[in-house]
Amino acid sequence: MAQKLGVYICGGCDIGASLDVEGLAEFVKNGKYSSNCAVVKTSPVLCSPESKGVIEEDIKANGLDGVVVCACSPRVKWDVFNFGSALVERVNLREQCVWSFQDDPAVPGLLETMAKDYVRMGMAKATKSNPPEVEDLKTTKTIMVMGGGFTGLNAALYSAKMGHDVVLVEKEDELGGKAGNMYKSFPLTPPYTEAQDTGVAELVKEVTSNKAIKVMTGSMVEELAGAPGQYTAKIKTASKTEEVPVGAVVLATGWVPQDTAYLEPLGYGKYKNVVTAHEFETLIKSRGLARPGDSKVPESVAFVLDMDLALAAKASKEEDEAAEETAAAPAAGAGEGEEEAAFVYEDKEVAKHLSYSSELSSLVALKQAGYVREKNPKACAYILYDHMMVPGVNERYYKAAADDPGVMLSKAQVTSIRQDTDGGLLITAKNTLIGGYVELKADMVVLPTGMVPVTAHEPTMNFNYRQGPHFPDLELFDGFVDSNYICFPYETRRTGVYAAGCAHQPMTMALAKEDAAGAALKAVQCINSVNHGAAVHPRSGDLTYPVFNFVRCTQCKRCTEECPFGALDDDEKGTPKPNISRCRRCGTCMGACPERVISFSTYNIDQIGTAIKEVEVPDDIVAGGPRVIVLACENDAYPALDMAAFRKKSWSPYVRFLPVRCLGSVNAIWVADAMSKGVDGVMLLGCKYGDDYQCHFVKGSELCNRRKENIAESLDRLGVEAERVEQYQVSIDEYDTIPELIDAFMEKIKPFGPNPFKGY
Repeated sequence: MAQKLGVYICGGCDIGASLDVEGLAEFVKNGKYSSNCAVVKTSPVLCSPESKGVIEEDIKANGLDGVVVCACSPRVKWDVFNFGSALVERVNLREQCVWSFQDDPAVPGLLETMAKDYVRMGMAKATKSNPPEVEDLKTTKTIMVMGGGFTGLNAALYSAKMGHDVVLVEKEDELGGKAGNMYKSFPLTPPYTEAQDTGVAELVKEVTSNKAIKVMTGSMVEELAGAPGQYTAKIKTASKTEEVPVGAVVLATGWVPQDTAYLEPLGYGKYKNVVTAHEFETLIKSRGLARPGDSKVPESVAFVLDMDLALAAKASKEEDEAAEETAAAPAAGAGEGEEEAAFVYEDKEVAKHLSYSSELSSLVALKQAGYVREKNPKACAYILYDHMMVPGVNERYYKAAADDPGVMLSKAQVTSIRQDTDGGLLITAKNTLIGGYVELKADMVVLPTGMVPVTAHEPTMNFNYRQGPHFPDLELFDGFVDSNYICFPYETRRTGVYAAGCAHQPMTMALAKEDAAGAALKAVQCINSVNHGAAVHPRSGDLTYPVFNFVRCTQCKRCTEECPFGALDDDEKGTPKPNISRCRRCGTCMGACPERVISFSTYNIDQIGTAIKEVEVPDDIVAGGPRVIVLACENDAYPALDMAAFRKKSWSPYVRFLPVRCLGSVNAIWVADAMSKGVDGVMLLGCKYGDDYQCHFVKGSELCNRRKENIAESLDRLGVEAERVEQYQVSIDEYDTIPELIDAFMEKIKPFGPNPFKGY
């Protein structure tokens, strides 16, 4: 624990204008932690080179093992206030004190009380911290790339160019993947108006001739055991199984076509000349422009992007019934409600298709319409869409297609597709640019192909983890393996494995090439960080890791089950077995442990509990307003608080903020500490969960919400209202709602009166 502290108080950025900085220094010298303070100083600008030099000299002269910086938010100037081996604790007197202070004229001295609370809390945290013991891990620099398609080939080349050996694993006998079977690609280079060669053949040559890349075709990963930097991959080929040491993995396993069952109402499977875009691409590549039904060259091809599937299903059913010459009796027990339910189900399938294909369906239709014009200059291509999505530079491609007199584009929702007597196809559509309802005739119809990640259908990694061999399923991501699709787009929920290309999300080849570079860079970063014991993300560079007091461990398995990243295995008795380089330092295991035997050197149960107890709370009645502790997630909530203060927003002066790594790390004992102190309420302020799941540690907010139910039961047994503890969701861009959330919570708990534990 830090025993010799240097406490430094800044007077800049309105702090000195609002607070008696010298008086605050005297408070520290004569206060509870005075015996720990070897140095107490003030500065008009603490972040200046001169002041930083003073701190560095004090560390050397006095042997300081901890520095308490009372200034601005810990989210800024972290590089300035970095003093090597001396622990640094930041006290936020700027954003969460003087900048956001809301006065209460009826209660004098509130700002001074607030500042003293925060300084005591910071000193308490500093005395409960220890320097992290850095783990020296022996690592391998080899990167395994899974998938030999366009993305995987690029990822392998990028990794090799950064000085890493690469093992490229492809389950097929040849490299190239889906792109290798494509006729052409969307425009990849200026002027972005014409389709062009995919370039896959050249990529394959470059990869196979690179001495740093070991290509293993016809191979599968049977098992991936260990942890980042120290993986062992068992790779099975036709003749043998080979064990390969691996540092990190780029997952570029690509996509498969979505199940075509939902396209049946539009004639797919019934009419030979109704095909999917994927089938049309293969057809052009292998046979050229020819109808599957009779091999004739079509004079017209319709590309359907959007449809009213309920009407299409109804029209298809009516057509089948008419063809049978007798009215088909409803199935036993079937009724209108069941038919409607079937249509709703189909609509859900369409929605899922859109999530799988995004703007790619629009671009594919434009590209394949160009095929029609290239192969038969006299032919006409129709593109019927409800939404034409061509973001960025692809707008040029759309305009080039629109300028072609042989390509007709129209907004439309297709309601039925029927076969004419001559084998042609009649397309009925509504809400078109040329009329409310129209009927077009085409020789062929091409329906969109949903791009489903391979990971949604078949095992890929085969992890040898306690949590199972596959990636955890997040329904929101429809089979994609993302951990956080906004802030950390390459991450999966298994540290050291980074998704790229269509394993990450549907994307064009141009974007897939960029994605390959990003995932390769993350893999390299992972190996380099693990090599010196540091976390990769989102707490990049963090040298701490969970330490277990196994003497008190009851083998309840909560930590292993609740870890979102599979960082913990366990032995046959259920005792946790940590894997340091898998850990992302979120503290979810610490929050889960009922025996409180898990801690980090700079973040632990005792530290936060002690900081909570340093808040000054009246012993008898609430003077001015309820006292509230806010445990704020450092990823979204805490930055949102800073942003609100920067914009001069203010809130109740009776709240005190404590940053936590994640709401998943919140242990129930902290709430108990607050209530036993006499605090009137606790706000848990963290990331969103549910349909808009963007918790940086995936399940932290959700787990906290579950645990809150147990906290509520405990409070009820103690005769304390459960409503005194509430969890709120906030994203970083919702800073303007912060004051409203705090004010609403304060008003909510006022009717309960003072905490009955005040004065005990």
